[in-house]
Amino acid sequence: MAFQSKNIFINLPVKDVKKSTSFFRSLGFEFNAQFTTDDTASMIISDNIFALIMTEDRFKEFSKKEIVDATTSAEAILCLSADSRDQVDELVNRAVASGGKISNDPQDHGFMYGWGFQDLDGHIWEVVYMDESAMNQQ
Repeated sequence: MAFQSKNIFINLPVKDVKKSTSFFRSLGFEFNAQFTTDDTASMIISDNIFALIMTEDRFKEFSKKEIVDATTSAEAILCLSADSRDQVDELVNRAVASGGKISNDPQDHGFMYGWGFQDLDGHIWEVVYMDESAMNQQ
């Protein structure tokens, strides 16, 4: 039987939890106060996907590896689905207005449209809309 997880917990090291929390709140994300402390914030991405944003010192308690400097190196690209092309643009534009940076040019593949941003610590977030009706026509 194949393994299937019910939840995903992403752990991200950040320089300043309060600034990162404020940044992601400005994008429309909510946080679970039950799992939020001075050094960790539990961001709700969906019913089953969460990002634990934690100070670098707290993050180091979970890994003996060096923390990647996400402003100069990439270890992962976090991809979020959107309900429309407009929602893709809206989220990326809000990220930039809140202090983030554009990570790439918009990508339009007809049935799929995506664009990305970097958060305050340089982590790359892609936002993608897939038009299933157009995808089935290709």
